[in-house]
Amino acid sequence: MRKSEIWRKTGETDINLSLDLDGEGAASVNTGCGFLDHMLELFSVHGGFDLEVRCSGDVNVDYHHTVEDVGICLGRAVAQAAGDKRGITRYASVTLPMDEALVLCAADVSGRAVLRYNVPFPTEKVGDFDTELVREFWEAFVRESSVTVHFILLDGENSHHIAEAVFKAAARTLRAALSPDERIGDRIPSSKGTL
Repeated sequence: MRKSEIWRKTGETDINLSLDLDGEGAASVNTGCGFLDHMLELFSVHGGFDLEVRCSGDVNVDYHHTVEDVGICLGRAVAQAAGDKRGITRYASVTLPMDEALVLCAADVSGRAVLRYNVPFPTEKVGDFDTELVREFWEAFVRESSVTVHFILLDGENSHHIAEAVFKAAARTLRAALSPDERIGDRIPSSKGTL
């Protein structure tokens, strides 16, 4: 069972997150930040991951701590659910269109935390959400999941569409990379024998 549950409480946030990598795309999300809820629901649906998130954070300050800390928890949940990574596909990439936006995402479930992020947003905000927080989320996720992730914005004019394309592309890419590869059976997909 590739499931995990993460609890994390600090002076800034109190988070309970559960993840099933082999779910049906069911999402139940309440972070106190509507735009982040929307992105996480998209991530769940398009990844085929069952995801529950409850976060109480200092959103009266801004959304930074909530976004970063949920990214931390989701990264830890992916790492925990993937275990020693036996039998996974490991590598995947998706180029995903969202209306006029086009985002490439590539991932290696390598045990090495690397983020390459080339996604310039045309605006600083979507509603009351700072678009720079998209990067903050993925930096936290990558650091805690120890997955290498590359994002490249190939086209786009609408900040909302660009953010959606990032989360949907990540979901589809991680879904493929974490999926079982029947050809390798129970082996670890590395010539070193470990990830």
